[in-house]
Amino acid sequence: MDLLPTDPVKIWTFIIVGLSFALYIGIAWRAKAESTSDFYVAGSRVGAVANGMATAAGWMSAASFISMAGMMSFLGRDGAMYLMGWTGGYVLLALLLAPYLRKFGKYTVPDFVGERYYSQTARVAALVCAIFVSFTYVAGQMRGVGVVFARFLEVPVEFGVVIGMAIVFIYAVTGGQKGITYTQVAQYCVLIFAYMLPTFFISLLMTDTLLPQIGFGAELTTEPGTSLLDKLDGLSQDLGFAAYTGRGSKTTIDVFFITLSLMVGTAGLPHVITRFFTVPKVKDARLSAGWALLFIVILYATAPAVAAFARTNLLTTVHNTAYAQVPDWFSKWEETGLIRFSDKNQDGRIQYYNDRNPAFAERATAQGWKGNELYIDRDIIVLANPEIAQLPAWIVALVAAGGLAAALSTAAGLLLVLSMSVSHDLMKKVIRPDITEQQELRYARFAAAGAVIIAGYFGIYPPGFVAQVVAFAFGLAASSFFPVIVLGIFSKRLNRAGAIAGMICGMSFTTAYIIYFKFISPEANTAEHWLWGISPEGIGGVGMLINFGIALVVSSFTSPPPPAVQDMVEEIRIPRN
Repeated sequence: MDLLPTDPVKIWTFIIVGLSFALYIGIAWRAKAESTSDFYVAGSRVGAVANGMATAAGWMSAASFISMAGMMSFLGRDGAMYLMGWTGGYVLLALLLAPYLRKFGKYTVPDFVGERYYSQTARVAALVCAIFVSFTYVAGQMRGVGVVFARFLEVPVEFGVVIGMAIVFIYAVTGGQKGITYTQVAQYCVLIFAYMLPTFFISLLMTDTLLPQIGFGAELTTEPGTSLLDKLDGLSQDLGFAAYTGRGSKTTIDVFFITLSLMVGTAGLPHVITRFFTVPKVKDARLSAGWALLFIVILYATAPAVAAFARTNLLTTVHNTAYAQVPDWFSKWEETGLIRFSDKNQDGRIQYYNDRNPAFAERATAQGWKGNELYIDRDIIVLANPEIAQLPAWIVALVAAGGLAAALSTAAGLLLVLSMSVSHDLMKKVIRPDITEQQELRYARFAAAGAVIIAGYFGIYPPGFVAQVVAFAFGLAASSFFPVIVLGIFSKRLNRAGAIAGMICGMSFTTAYIIYFKFISPEANTAEHWLWGISPEGIGGVGMLINFGIALVVSSFTSPPPPAVQDMVEEIRIPRN
């Protein structure tokens, strides 16, 4: 890496990313946690608007900023399942769970499970689930950090992950939830500005319309009378892909279960639930949930347009282009290994098409093509989009800063959950109940440091694309936490035996299914081998149903909870401010 870079994009990246990192570290240092209450829940003194912004930043991870539009650009209409699942899940969380959990007043989800189900075994089972979910999720965030650094600072992905680890370590270990909360407010401002500004410019360039949501369906400036989506459908079909707006390769049942898994998984994510303990009152939890939804919608309502713009620009720029004449952005991304070209027919031109389409194979063979020659990592689409559209270098660098803000904000929240799980739920509540507050805080910081190291490893060796990895995490959350939280609030009859059995069975089934198809037999990871045609990304929905069923059945055949616990459940459900 050059000490004095001459590339304008790299110069601007150093400036903008450096300033943003200085801002995050400065905020975390000023908001340094002095007590366990500060470290875990920011002293429960965060205002509703600030908490809504921090919640949005923590929830809109690298999957939302970097990978969601990338997945949609490749999957077309099928990619909307990510949009529907994550948005619907947040609504479910805000309306069904957040106010009640805030009223309960505990620090963590395992704390809620341990108290509600009057069992240390239930607490430990929830603790294991929280660690499992959080590590799976954080792997996607660290992968996103590595992708951004790999391109814009021209360093290996592995080194980019290490840089991200160092930054998160500083403000997560120092500031705890207090520092993370106010850092996430700044990160939301950075990521939303970075996401929206280039999209406005690209919409103007392609459709002469400022708002991308309108430009998404408008006519192209270069082809009057042809809409953007009609053009994209034609480009896709000309290259053997399904029409962008048509039905994709996924079955209806798989799309349904992926959407369901993402939706209920959102409502069970421990790092999102924890955010509602940082406000003073139940009323503030409801208000912050509403503000967060508004802040989230700004990005989510724009993502389909980003996906369509990027896909159109990519197809028109890359296919059948002489490799010797590829634009600079292609060469820069090629250096990261996230784009790869293999000249299979030795004609010096890039053929990018669907070589798995039998109907298109004959046409490709007739033209002398010998297979698709281009590999494109889906995680680069949003980051490369401003470069493909030839926007100024400072906008390209701003997008890099936004991607880092999205990934780091969620990673920090997840690492805090891991820290709390070890220090509060394991050490304080199970192993050493007599430790002082300062000892607990020390354990929390040590646990956060260890979690950063393990998260970095998973970021360097992730099991898939960012959105795929995050989808696995949502599936694990759906199959473990969602049923016991919902039933813990709304069913006085559910007891500890049912909760423990449900969590173990739901989580075990989902984990085994994902591990089998992703690691043991990846060659069998096709629709004909899946259970009922449901992919690993969607199996969490089935795991959730198993959890619900087993929890209810076991509870009906075992002793009901003690009267004090039933009274507590009744008290949680009484609406108060």
